[in-house]
Amino acid sequence: MNRASLASSTSSSHPAATTVAMLPALPRARLLGAYAQEARSEIVRYLRNPGFLLPVILFPNVFYLMFAVVLNHGSGEATRYMLGSYSTFGVMAPGLFGFGVSLALERDGGLLTLKRALPMPPGAYLLGKMLMAVLVALVVGALLLALAVGVARAPLAPAQMATLLLVDALGVLPFCALGLFIGTLLKGQGAPGLLNMVYLPMAFLSGLWFPLQMMPPLLRQLAPVWPSYHLNALALSAVGFDTGVRWPHVLVLAAFTAGLLWLAARRLRRRG
Repeated sequence: MNRASLASSTSSSHPAATTVAMLPALPRARLLGAYAQEARSEIVRYLRNPGFLLPVILFPNVFYLMFAVVLNHGSGEATRYMLGSYSTFGVMAPGLFGFGVSLALERDGGLLTLKRALPMPPGAYLLGKMLMAVLVALVVGALLLALAVGVARAPLAPAQMATLLLVDALGVLPFCALGLFIGTLLKGQGAPGLLNMVYLPMAFLSGLWFPLQMMPPLLRQLAPVWPSYHLNALALSAVGFDTGVRWPHVLVLAAFTAGLLWLAARRLRRRG
């Protein structure tokens, strides 16, 4: 088969892919501008949707205020422990819902197909969503730190606060990958309810609401299955608790992220 017939065959079966393939390579400045514009559009889109942002940002902070400050009367160790746990709980939501729900809705509405046909870098769509999730995770972490230091008077050093924010920013990525994969499996209308069935049990089974020592032995043994368990270990270590060696948790989260991104990309290529 010659090149002309191959191009004709490809264009008939995958017109969007052929259109993108025929585009000349963009100069570096325009390429970076395309990424920046897609990221900006994602940020503006979510800022105009307070129904998504406000619950994601406020829920972990309200829970922290209730349980760490009011019910525990500002006990120093409890405020630090719950700061780590609720920061993990808080950064799970931007990744799961920001990717899972929006991707399912955009697949149903045809927006993802339209974006594929546009002359834009193929990674700009995902990078824009990922940047948005990281920014929301940082806002959640910063507000929790403000409550912990300003209201609960938690004894935290500047280095601990900076480390926790770093854990929050990078810790959202495994849940972006999980949300992306789940978004390739679900229909738009059913995505929020089904993602809550993943989000809330995972938080409970990872020991984010109650210490694992208070759970039955079987649940304690299964806790390392969940990525939130490993992120929680890193968050607790950041605020001064001894959770053992850090690098195994980092490796598990990195492998989890890479594996789910590969699975999600494979499904998107096959089914859109």
